[in-house]
Amino acid sequence: MGNTAEGSTSMARTDIVVGTDGTMAGAAAVRWAAAEAARRNVLLRIVHCFDWDHDSYRHGCSSDSARAAQAMADAVTTAALHQARAVAPGIWLEADAMIGDPASHLIELSDAVALVVVGSRERGDLAALILGSVSRRVAVHASCPVTVVRGRRDVREAPIAVGVDLSPRGEMVLQRAYELAELRGCDLRVVHSYTPVISPWVGTMSTTAVPARLLDEAEEDRLHALLAPWQDKYPQVGTTVCLTRRPPASALTLASKRAGLLVVGSHGHGAVSGTLLGSTSLHLLHHADCPVTVVHTRVAQLQEGSRR
Repeated sequence: MGNTAEGSTSMARTDIVVGTDGTMAGAAAVRWAAAEAARRNVLLRIVHCFDWDHDSYRHGCSSDSARAAQAMADAVTTAALHQARAVAPGIWLEADAMIGDPASHLIELSDAVALVVVGSRERGDLAALILGSVSRRVAVHASCPVTVVRGRRDVREAPIAVGVDLSPRGEMVLQRAYELAELRGCDLRVVHSYTPVISPWVGTMSTTAVPARLLDEAEEDRLHALLAPWQDKYPQVGTTVCLTRRPPASALTLASKRAGLLVVGSHGHGAVSGTLLGSTSLHLLHHADCPVTVVHTRVAQLQEGSRR
C-alpha cells in the first residue's frame, strides 16, 4: 500500500475520506471534499483503490506488472493531492493507494470518520441504473453520512436544500442540514412533500369538497412545529419552506437545480431495504443537479441510543 501524508497521519471521527479513481468524476469529488475539509478544519484522507489480482489469476503476475500497477496508483493519489491543495492550500492531507475493492475500503473507513465523499459518473440511462457500483454501495452501506458529488460544477453560493418528513427521522436530517448551513453561512430551503389524507367521515363526498387550503394549512402547521426548535437553535440560518404535493423525488430534483447541496435521509431495515436505499434517495443519486448528502438515520438512531 502506498501512502503519502502531509500533516496528521491519524484519523479522527471528525475527518473526511474521499475516494478517487483518477477520472474527472474522481477529481470533482476530491475538490469538493477539500473545500469541505477546509470549512471544517479537519484532515482529508484521499483513497485510491486498485486491483491487479484478477489478471494475476488468469495470466500470472510478474513483479514488473505489480510495480507498474502500484506506480499508476501512486500517480493517481499524487495528482489528487495537487487537486486538493489547489482548492484548499492549508488543509491537512493524507493519501493512500490501496489494493482491493474501493467500495469495501470506503465502507470500512466510514466507521472512523465524519463523512465519506465519492464521485458520480454521469453516463447513459442504462449505466445509470447501476450507478457504477462504488457510489451506490458506499451510499447504501456506509456508517456515516455520504456525499455523492454530481450535477452542476459551481454551486458554492447556492443555499442548501433538505428533504424532510414529519417523523423523528426527519429531525435527524434537519439537524445535519442546519449544521451544514451554519458551517457554510448559507440559507436552508426545507422541502416537504405530502399527499392529503381525506378522513373517513367524508364518505361519498367529493374530495374537492374539503378545501385544499385547510389541508395545506394543517400540514404547514405541523411542519413549522417541527422546524421551530431548529430555527431557535440556528437563528443565523435563513429558512424558507416549500410545501408541495409533488412526489418527493420530483420535488427534490427540482429543488436541486437551485441548491448547492441536497440533504436527504435514508433509513434501512436490513439487507433488502438497505440495498434499495429508498426510491427517493436512489433517484436523487441519479438525477440531482447538485451534490447529494445521504444521512443514515438508522445509524444515527443506534448511535444515539448507545449514548443513553
